[in-house]
Amino acid sequence: MQEILEQALKEGRAQIEKGEVASYIPELAKADKNHLGICIFTKEGERFEAGDTQTRFSIQSISKVISLAMALEKCGFERVFEKIGMEPSGDAFNSLIKLDMVSDAPYNPMINSGAIAVTGFLTEVVSFETMLEFARKLCMDPQIEVNRAVFYSEMENLSRNRAIAYLLESKGVIKTNVESCLELYVQMCSLNVTAKSLAGLGLVLANGGMHPESGARLLDPDVVRIVKTIIFTCGMYDGSGEFAVSVGIPTKSGVGGGLLSVVNKKMGIGIYGPSLDKKGNSIAGRAALKYLSEHLGLHMFAS
Repeated sequence: MQEILEQALKEGRAQIEKGEVASYIPELAKADKNHLGICIFTKEGERFEAGDTQTRFSIQSISKVISLAMALEKCGFERVFEKIGMEPSGDAFNSLIKLDMVSDAPYNPMINSGAIAVTGFLTEVVSFETMLEFARKLCMDPQIEVNRAVFYSEMENLSRNRAIAYLLESKGVIKTNVESCLELYVQMCSLNVTAKSLAGLGLVLANGGMHPESGARLLDPDVVRIVKTIIFTCGMYDGSGEFAVSVGIPTKSGVGGGLLSVVNKKMGIGIYGPSLDKKGNSIAGRAALKYLSEHLGLHMFAS
């Protein structure tokens, strides 16, 4: 396994120069594009890692997985998906075109409009402190904190997400204070994690919502099933379909460079690689996952 992981790291590094770090949030532009780390946590308790697995970075859109799980736990399926769809959007993660012109509801919870709508539900039932503790438990990482520099940088460059949020309010999707909703959304996106944190989250999801060491139930089985399905169909933005065919592992990306991957009943995989492709996904992480999928037989539909 370690040899395969090291080779996956090499495959990923060969792609780094083809991408660029996110720059629309100034603080993210400071990331070293050459960083790459991969971590695997297996259900049997094995831990494998290679590269920059200790580096902390902001979770960004991978927090949408945590927020969706909490919303489903607290509000239930019917309420969450009454105002949010479950279909791939085919558009960029921060697009508002279809929300304005085609549909009164966000297409899914993994794009910004859908995640902001989910956060609207959460502001009515939980505090940020509760969400932070929830994230620490799911990621098996008690050291997770808000990256204050990223938080302030994102709050100062929030025009597009603010436009999305107020559009959602005008359509009756958000019925709480919009600015409070946006603050919680950005706080969650600004959580500092590592590749290990994401591997831990992946393993909890792969393990049906059970903590792999204590055996404590962290998530309802139905919530886990829904979350994993949405990740598979929508987790890589408008590149989700091609990724599902070529890699076949439910994966959620974030523009901070993270990738959260769930190999059902087997393992969680966490990756940090801030060099992004044009769709906002880690370009090196994608190549590394493809290698792991092929050489470990991890594709969901592998024969």
